Amino acid sequence: MKNLFEAATLQEIKDRVERLGPNNVRQWGKMTAPQAMAHCAIAMEWAVGDVRPKRAFLGRIFGALAKAQVLKDEKPLRRNTPTDKTLVVADQRDLKKEGERLCQLVDRFAAGGPEGCTTHPHLFFGSLTPEEWATLMYKHIDHHLRQFGA
Repeated sequence: MKNLFEAATLQEIKDRVERLGPNNVRQWGKMTAPQAMAHCAIAMEWAVGDVRPKRAFLGRIFGALAKAQVLKDEKPLRRNTPTDKTLVVADQRDLKKEGERLCQLVDRFAAGGPEGCTTHPHLFFGSLTPEEWATLMYKHIDHHLRQFGA
Protein backbone atom coordinates (compact mmCIF):
# COMPACT_ATOMS: atom_id res chain seq x y z
CA MET A 1 0.00 0.00 0.00
CA LYS A 2 1.17 3.51 -0.74
CA ASN A 3 2.45 5.53 2.21
CA LEU A 4 4.29 8.77 2.87
CA PHE A 5 7.53 7.01 3.81
CA GLU A 6 7.98 6.02 0.14
CA ALA A 7 9.92 8.59 -1.89
CA ALA A 8 7.85 8.08 -5.06
CA THR A 9 4.56 8.41 -3.18
CA LEU A 10 5.79 11.50 -1.38
CA GLN A 11 6.72 13.11 -4.70
CA GLU A 12 3.38 12.10 -6.24
CA ILE A 13 1.48 13.88 -3.46
CA LYS A 14 3.62 17.00 -3.68
CA ASP A 15 3.22 17.14 -7.49
CA ARG A 16 -0.55 16.79 -7.18
CA VAL A 17 -0.74 19.52 -4.53
CA GLU A 18 1.31 21.79 -6.78
CA ARG A 19 -1.05 21.15 -9.73
CA LEU A 20 -4.09 22.09 -7.67
CA GLY A 21 -5.37 25.45 -8.82
CA PRO A 22 -8.41 27.71 -8.98
CA ASN A 23 -9.75 25.81 -12.00
CA ASN A 24 -10.04 22.53 -10.09
CA VAL A 25 -13.74 21.98 -9.45
CA ARG A 26 -15.00 20.33 -6.27
CA GLN A 27 -16.46 16.88 -6.98
CA TRP A 28 -18.12 16.46 -3.56
CA GLY A 29 -18.23 17.98 -0.08
CA LYS A 30 -18.36 21.57 1.10
CA MET A 31 -14.73 22.67 1.47
CA THR A 32 -12.90 24.82 -1.03
CA ALA A 33 -9.51 23.62 -2.27
CA PRO A 34 -7.61 25.96 0.11
CA GLN A 35 -9.75 24.78 3.03
CA ALA A 36 -9.11 21.14 2.09
CA MET A 37 -5.34 21.71 2.02
CA ALA A 38 -5.52 23.42 5.43
CA HIS A 39 -7.66 20.53 6.70
CA CYS A 40 -5.04 18.02 5.51
CA ALA A 41 -2.27 20.08 7.12
CA ILE A 42 -4.07 19.93 10.48
CA ALA A 43 -4.24 16.13 10.19
CA MET A 44 -0.52 16.06 9.35
CA GLU A 45 0.14 18.08 12.51
CA TRP A 46 -1.37 15.13 14.39
CA ALA A 47 0.94 12.68 12.56
CA VAL A 48 4.11 14.63 13.41
CA GLY A 49 2.96 15.14 17.00
CA ASP A 50 2.51 18.92 16.94
CA VAL A 51 -1.15 18.54 17.93
CA ARG A 52 -2.49 15.80 20.19
CA PRO A 53 -6.27 15.63 19.99
CA LYS A 54 -8.26 13.81 22.63
CA ARG A 55 -9.88 10.56 21.58
CA ALA A 56 -13.40 10.95 20.28
CA PHE A 57 -16.13 9.02 22.08
CA LEU A 58 -17.32 7.34 18.88
CA GLY A 59 -13.73 6.51 18.03
CA ARG A 60 -13.39 4.58 21.27
CA ILE A 61 -16.41 2.50 20.24
CA PHE A 62 -15.95 2.13 16.46
CA GLY A 63 -12.37 3.25 15.81
CA ALA A 64 -10.67 -0.16 15.69
CA LEU A 65 -13.27 -1.56 13.29
CA ALA A 66 -13.11 1.51 11.06
CA LYS A 67 -9.29 1.44 11.09
CA ALA A 68 -9.31 -2.17 9.89
CA GLN A 69 -11.62 -1.23 7.02
CA VAL A 70 -9.72 1.89 5.95
CA LEU A 71 -6.26 0.33 6.08
CA LYS A 72 -7.05 -3.14 4.71
CA ASP A 73 -6.44 -2.32 1.02
CA GLU A 74 -5.64 0.32 -1.60
CA LYS A 75 -9.22 1.56 -1.92
CA PRO A 76 -9.51 5.33 -1.56
CA LEU A 77 -11.49 6.82 1.30
CA ARG A 78 -15.22 7.13 0.67
CA ARG A 79 -16.71 10.42 -0.44
CA ASN A 80 -18.50 12.56 2.15
CA THR A 81 -16.99 10.73 5.12
CA PRO A 82 -17.87 12.71 8.27
CA THR A 83 -15.20 15.14 9.49
CA ASP A 84 -14.43 15.72 13.15
CA LYS A 85 -15.19 19.31 14.13
CA THR A 86 -11.53 19.89 15.08
CA LEU A 87 -10.61 19.38 11.41
CA VAL A 88 -13.25 21.69 9.94
CA VAL A 89 -11.77 24.75 8.25
CA ALA A 90 -14.53 27.30 7.66
CA ASP A 91 -12.62 30.51 7.00
CA GLN A 92 -11.13 31.56 3.66
CA ARG A 93 -7.56 30.45 2.98
CA ASP A 94 -4.91 31.04 0.34
CA LEU A 95 -4.41 27.95 -1.84
CA LYS A 96 -0.71 28.48 -2.52
CA LYS A 97 0.09 29.13 1.13
CA GLU A 98 -1.92 26.14 2.38
CA GLY A 99 -0.44 23.85 -0.28
CA GLU A 100 3.07 24.89 0.73
CA ARG A 101 2.27 24.36 4.41
CA LEU A 102 0.91 20.89 3.70
CA CYS A 103 3.95 19.94 1.61
CA GLN A 104 6.30 21.14 4.37
CA LEU A 105 4.49 18.96 6.91
CA VAL A 106 4.51 15.97 4.55
CA ASP A 107 8.26 16.45 3.99
CA ARG A 108 8.85 16.73 7.72
CA PHE A 109 6.84 13.56 8.38
CA ALA A 110 8.72 11.60 5.71
CA ALA A 111 12.13 12.91 6.79
CA GLY A 112 11.46 11.87 10.40
CA GLY A 113 10.68 8.34 9.28
CA PRO A 114 9.01 5.88 11.62
CA GLU A 115 11.01 7.21 14.58
CA GLY A 116 9.69 10.74 14.03
CA CYS A 117 6.04 9.72 13.88
CA THR A 118 3.78 10.51 16.82
CA THR A 119 3.08 7.80 19.33
CA HIS A 120 -0.11 9.58 20.42
CA PRO A 121 -3.33 7.84 19.32
CA HIS A 122 -5.38 9.12 16.41
CA LEU A 123 -8.55 10.97 17.45
CA PHE A 124 -10.83 8.34 15.91
CA PHE A 125 -8.76 5.28 14.96
CA GLY A 126 -6.75 5.05 18.18
CA SER A 127 -3.25 3.57 18.28
CA LEU A 128 -1.49 3.48 14.93
CA THR A 129 1.93 2.19 13.98
CA PRO A 130 4.14 4.63 12.07
CA GLU A 131 3.39 2.68 8.88
CA GLU A 132 -0.35 2.95 9.55
CA TRP A 133 0.03 6.70 10.07
CA ALA A 134 1.98 6.95 6.80
CA THR A 135 -0.70 5.02 4.91
CA LEU A 136 -3.62 6.86 6.53
CA MET A 137 -2.11 10.28 5.85
CA TYR A 138 -1.48 9.31 2.21
CA LYS A 139 -5.07 8.11 1.84
CA HIS A 140 -6.42 11.25 3.51
CA ILE A 141 -4.48 13.66 1.31
CA ASP A 142 -5.24 11.56 -1.78
CA HIS A 143 -8.96 11.71 -0.86
CA HIS A 144 -8.95 15.51 -0.83
CA LEU A 145 -6.85 15.82 -3.98
CA ARG A 146 -9.35 13.50 -5.71
CA GLN A 147 -12.11 15.74 -4.36
CA PHE A 148 -10.74 18.46 -6.64
CA GLY A 149 -9.67 16.24 -9.54
CA ALA A 150 -5.97 16.58 -8.80
